[in-house]
Amino acid sequence: MPLFSPSHLKSNLLSGLTVALALVPEAIAFALVAQVSPLTGLYAAVLVCFMTSAFGGRPGMISAAAGSLAVVMVALVVQHGAQYLFAAVVLMGALQLLFAAARLGKFIRMVPHPVMLGFVNGLALVIFVAQFGHFKTPGPDGAMQWMGGPELATMLAVVAATLAVIYLTPRFTKAVPSTLVGILAASAGCALLGIDTKTVGDLGSIAGGLPSFAVPEVPWNLETLRIVFPYALVLAGVGLIESLLTLTLIDEITDTRGQPNRECLALGASNVVTGFFGGMGGCALIGQSMINVNSGGTGRLSGIVASLSLLAFILVGSSWIEQIPLAALIGVMFFVCEKTFEWGTFRLFGKVPRADALVIVLVAGITLAFDLAVAVLAGVIVSALVFAWQHAKQIGVKTSTDAQGWKVYELEGTLFFASVANFNELFSSKEDPQDVVVEFRRARVADHSAIQAIDALAERYRALGKRLHLRHLSPDCRELLEKAKDMIEVNLPEDPRYHVADDKLG
Repeated sequence: MPLFSPSHLKSNLLSGLTVALALVPEAIAFALVAQVSPLTGLYAAVLVCFMTSAFGGRPGMISAAAGSLAVVMVALVVQHGAQYLFAAVVLMGALQLLFAAARLGKFIRMVPHPVMLGFVNGLALVIFVAQFGHFKTPGPDGAMQWMGGPELATMLAVVAATLAVIYLTPRFTKAVPSTLVGILAASAGCALLGIDTKTVGDLGSIAGGLPSFAVPEVPWNLETLRIVFPYALVLAGVGLIESLLTLTLIDEITDTRGQPNRECLALGASNVVTGFFGGMGGCALIGQSMINVNSGGTGRLSGIVASLSLLAFILVGSSWIEQIPLAALIGVMFFVCEKTFEWGTFRLFGKVPRADALVIVLVAGITLAFDLAVAVLAGVIVSALVFAWQHAKQIGVKTSTDAQGWKVYELEGTLFFASVANFNELFSSKEDPQDVVVEFRRARVADHSAIQAIDALAERYRALGKRLHLRHLSPDCRELLEKAKDMIEVNLPEDPRYHVADDKLG
């Protein structure tokens, strides 16, 4: 679609407005989780959303205050106060800028697809479960308890009505995002029928002024750095992981390719700025990103409109936005969950390797129970171990005797740390003749563990007084071998040209 076509502009304008409405309760809720004022979350949403949308590497992706960050921030706020949080957010952004400067964003491509599926499904479940908190109300003793009776029935009815409008609207028109129609219809219905239900204003007032620049009021010394650095490091890691995985997901949905390092740069800069303007920082939000993309907001304009609309709500529209029924926005988020969850995952079970199915369930479960960063890290580790184990079993050998009576071991597969044990079992050194050939033409030597195994094999044959001939090794492999140097046959130009992963090569 042309960048400045009327259709493109309309889709992005309306989508941005829808996203802004969906951001309000989320930003307030995340601020309350972190035990800071609602405006701290809203300012973060405005600044982070604007800067990443305008300058980031993934048009259409929405970044703002995030729950995954809020749960890390709360301990810092409780122990040291909000000013230390702002300092941590500045440092978080600086660390993300260093990550971008090192061009490490490309490594997100190393995340296996089962981990991506688990991430998407886990976040869909997290968004779904998070909505249940809105169905609680303070009890007589001040503790939160579940709603009951007419109050609960009213909330559920508004949620159901909102979802019905969202799903039915595309049958009549696609000119306006169905989620926006659902929010407006629910708000108008509650106002006209005089339905008394929880509204956005019940979470906290969103009225305020422009965010103002202020250096965090903390001692700028090593003690402060000791306090905030661990939090900043975790926040930076969680923010980068969630943003880069969401970027990959939007890439798949839109069949385009974002720029991971540019997104890291924009995210880091936005968090530095947010920390100096009294915001709680942020990262990509999969829920709001899905709302945006599904509503046609695939350009930068949608995110910019969302941030400016949110700022307008704070400055002049707070009294109207605070009247929106909370149930209408809950309905929108339930719709997002349904669209985000990869329902095709269930069809994969029994068709993909059991290890991949385990990774999908593991990542989704850990995301739901603990933390996104831990879940992705666990998924990558398990996937790597499974990969290593499977390839370790693929090292094999074909034996033969040549015209000179020498025994030839023709290796096939990859020799690396996990396959060394199997490699050692392939040779019967005591029964072998005086001359033995190990042919590496169809094998690959991958790391220093493999080099050590070859050296050890050479030493074993040397101790028995036998001659070992090593053929077709790569140049850097020959360079690294120590004990077996006199046993190598140079077969240029037939020697392979791969490189061994080893620190000694510089």
